[in-house]
Amino acid sequence: MPTAGSLAPDAAGRAARPQLHSDVDKGDGSIKYILSGEGASSIFIIDENTGDIHATKRLDREEQAYYTLRAQALDRLTNKPVEPESEFVIKIQDINDNEPKFLDGPYTAGVPEMSPVGTSVVQVTATDADDPTYGNSARVVYSILQGQPYFSVEPKTGVIKTALPNMDREAKDQYLLVIQAKDMVGQNGGLSGTTSVTVTLTDVNDNPPRFPRRSYQYNVPESLPVASVVARIKAADADIGANAEMEYKIVDGDGLGIFKISVDKDTQEGIITIQKDLDFEAKTSYTLRIEAANKDADPRFLSLGPFSDTTTVKIIVEDVDEPPVFSSPLYPMEVSEATQVGNIIGTVAAHDPDSSNSPVRYSIDRNTDLERYFNIDANSGVITTAKSLDRETNAVHNITVLAMESQNPSQVGRGYVAITILDINDNAPEFAMDYETTVCENAQPGQVIQKISAVDKDEPSNGHQFYFSLTTDATNNHNFSLKDNKDNTASVLTRRNGFRRQEQSVYYLPIFIVDSGSPSLSSTNTLTIRVCDCDADGVAQTCNAEAYVLPAGLSTGALIAILACVLTLLVLILLIVTMRRRKKEPLIFDEERDIRENIVRYDDEGGGEEDTEAFDMAALRNLNVIRDTKTRRDVTPEIQFLSRPTFKSIPDNVIFREFIWERLKEADVDPCAPPYDSLQTYAFEGNGSVAESLSSLDSISSNSDQNYDYLSDWGPRFKRLADMYGTGPESLYS
Repeated sequence: MPTAGSLAPDAAGRAARPQLHSDVDKGDGSIKYILSGEGASSIFIIDENTGDIHATKRLDREEQAYYTLRAQALDRLTNKPVEPESEFVIKIQDINDNEPKFLDGPYTAGVPEMSPVGTSVVQVTATDADDPTYGNSARVVYSILQGQPYFSVEPKTGVIKTALPNMDREAKDQYLLVIQAKDMVGQNGGLSGTTSVTVTLTDVNDNPPRFPRRSYQYNVPESLPVASVVARIKAADADIGANAEMEYKIVDGDGLGIFKISVDKDTQEGIITIQKDLDFEAKTSYTLRIEAANKDADPRFLSLGPFSDTTTVKIIVEDVDEPPVFSSPLYPMEVSEATQVGNIIGTVAAHDPDSSNSPVRYSIDRNTDLERYFNIDANSGVITTAKSLDRETNAVHNITVLAMESQNPSQVGRGYVAITILDINDNAPEFAMDYETTVCENAQPGQVIQKISAVDKDEPSNGHQFYFSLTTDATNNHNFSLKDNKDNTASVLTRRNGFRRQEQSVYYLPIFIVDSGSPSLSSTNTLTIRVCDCDADGVAQTCNAEAYVLPAGLSTGALIAILACVLTLLVLILLIVTMRRRKKEPLIFDEERDIRENIVRYDDEGGGEEDTEAFDMAALRNLNVIRDTKTRRDVTPEIQFLSRPTFKSIPDNVIFREFIWERLKEADVDPCAPPYDSLQTYAFEGNGSVAESLSSLDSISSNSDQNYDYLSDWGPRFKRLADMYGTGPESLYS
């Protein structure tokens, strides 16, 4: 059985029909053919009668180029093979059905500006899925569709190159190229594909820096502080990045020591700053010649000219009203602490640095001389003492002197004066410390019991030298002696054998100390020496003479503790007895002790029941005496009212009205009044009382000639009294 060859699709895409045929096939239909293997029944089918093989769908070589099949001829009746199974391969022949593709596109590339013709930029590559071994379907050539005449492409390799010289980035820095790849070696009928290539021209240092102006001018005040920026200038450079980095320097001018220039790394500007103070009175303008140059020049472009440029900067100094300036930043002065008030210490001087040279007035900043030890003459600047000085209190005075322009007091200069107070011997020497000196009862003659030294607040230039001795009264004492050690110390020694506390427990030794000043000063200091009981090593144990009279086994501390306990017990006993004897006073007077006529009110029309108050009418017995404020006995008062003024002799109804109103006011504002009804008591005033009696027992008599019509004028609080005692037509007892 023959093997089928390769299959090539026809123009419609269908494959030619291969055919299988067995030698035993007589054409009578007794033989049938079957097909198995890769793609059988799905892609390829066989006519079982004729052996023709058909493709059921379009074949694509790029998907699968080969198929391996097996065929067999069978007897139709017995279904047995009439020939051995044969294997054959179907090869798909390629046609040009795939266009070239740029798998890595679109492309970006860069090339330095001003590159020579033929400089390689980038290589592009297109792939064709067709069979490169069969025909020209996969043979690709490249061409440039867009980007001429600046760039070209090699047809076979796809390498893009520059096609024009001196391409300038500053004129145009980016180009868009379109590259085509066409198969069939570019012949007609071939398939093609395109890609884009973005080419950027990278910068080179082909542009020198240039100042946009030949000269600049800036005005600055003379008061501008050092390190301040005076001006900013910049040379233009069309390059970018490192190729545009500048270096500036002052190459000439009359301000080389006054100004300096540096570069701003971000903006590439030249920053001019001052290094010294400007002075309009000394110089009014400066002229500088500034050079700008690229840091890195490209040797290829030096022929274009020097890669540097210069310009002129003129700086005009403006006059500013400046404060007065002292001739010295610090004035050291000395004065003795013994100087008299008003003596001259020294002089300061300041002047107006402006051309106007205004007069200057001086004063002392009192924040630096709070005690006002010094004065200064406003016109001359002479400093004098205003108070007595004491070196021991303050050895150095640092004061600030203010100098103000007479025409413009806001302009103030400051000068500093350090006044050192010179020492005189005005302090006597004294003990260096409070000595606690003891002597043992068993002390031997000539024994040193204390070493003393002295101090002096003065500070002589040659140092201190003290001389010690006993006073005249103590020189011949038989107990102690003093030895001057000639080194500003002295030793106290015993002169006799043994001391007894029972006889004398404390000795006072006056010591005379003299300093070496001129004139010398002296003082007498008393050394207290206590007699003590010492152990065998000479260490004091007990120094109190009372120890001999105390009971055995009890110390002073123990006796004090016992006495404190006894006193505490006595105080507690007295408190208990006092509290038991105290009797509680009754809150309300009982009837036996307080027999008077009472009026009970339940119809209070004022600020509520809490406003009621017991009125003690006894105060009306003597209207010319100032009445003391009385507090309620059922509550503890917290607010004491001031005494009311003395009442003068005025009409009866007015006195009574004022008394009642004052009592009502006190009740209204009294925070201690409890919120319950209280008993209002009006005591009988006695015979001859100005107010007379308010008792209803007498008022009901028809013969009474007392007129109570004024009660109706007192308001709603006294309506009930007006109804009871009034004589009007609406009176209850008319």
